[in-house]
Amino acid sequence: MKKKLLLVLLAVMLVLSACGNNDKKDSKSNSGSNDSALLNVVTSFYPIYYMTKQIGGEQVNVVNLIATGVEPHDWTPKSKDLLTASDADLLLYHGVGLETWIDNFVNGLEKDSGVVIKQVSDGIKLIDSDEEEHEHDAEDEAHDHDHDHDAESDDHDHDAEDDGHNHSHDIDPHTWVSPKSARIIAANIKDSLIEVDPDNKSVYESNYEVLEQKLKAIDEQYEQQLANVPLRTIVVSHQSFGYVARDYNLEQIAIMGLSPSAEPRAQDIKNISNLVKDRGVKVIFFEELVSDKLAKMLASEAKVETNVIYSLEGLTTKQEQAEEDYLTLMERNLQNLVEALQ
Repeated sequence: MKKKLLLVLLAVMLVLSACGNNDKKDSKSNSGSNDSALLNVVTSFYPIYYMTKQIGGEQVNVVNLIATGVEPHDWTPKSKDLLTASDADLLLYHGVGLETWIDNFVNGLEKDSGVVIKQVSDGIKLIDSDEEEHEHDAEDEAHDHDHDHDAESDDHDHDAEDDGHNHSHDIDPHTWVSPKSARIIAANIKDSLIEVDPDNKSVYESNYEVLEQKLKAIDEQYEQQLANVPLRTIVVSHQSFGYVARDYNLEQIAIMGLSPSAEPRAQDIKNISNLVKDRGVKVIFFEELVSDKLAKMLASEAKVETNVIYSLEGLTTKQEQAEEDYLTLMERNLQNLVEALQ
């Protein structure tokens, strides 16, 4: 009897232990950590996260590095982010100088990591701060690391200045704000998913077509509604709407530079105030994730209104709770632009 009771107790303990392990696995999956049953993808910031979720569907587990409400220019990775990326199948980042931390991040990945690293801005015609445009040639980039970290560890020991990951910040990185650029980014994400997970190619292509049709429709709305507005100048707090201005024949005047932390000189503020009056500008735009202090100060001096415009770099907690997303905010941008340019 004692032996039988002992066997029963051991069996019960094994069952309880198995249940506990399953609970831990479920908890890990629900928290956004890597899931061995799915393709694990890590994205650098919100627009890439959103499009990857749309294209990957139920076949992918997507973890976004930058949390809700955090301005991407201010974010730096932590050790837990390196562990998450090291365990992933695919790491997607924008590039063009947005993720200033990407080189050190790649160097810090586990040596035995098999993660494939892709830049999704390849193919977009870039804008220099002096309005010159450059082709973003994928062959010139050193960041498509379909790599074994042991084999390429020597390649990771370099300065950011010598690597194609980070362009000079004179190049405007804010490509995703324009629907035209977003369509290229979406296609790059689709291709990256297929490269890493060819067995689900048909799923990714089907989901991509749905997203592409939505982006194409928004692109056409921008073209049609911005074609004949009487005003063509937009004044923004942060220089992040250059691609919208270029793609839809507008002129962008920014109070701050490419970085939202760049402080303008007093003379700059005065010059912009005079320009606002000369051009008949009616609205000065500010962003939710960037301080509105300078925009409101300039608007008060020029006696014009202010309104929000979304850089689409990330969602606020309020927007997330309201189930806003990348596409709905892009539509709101169009509405606010059309109203301001009447």
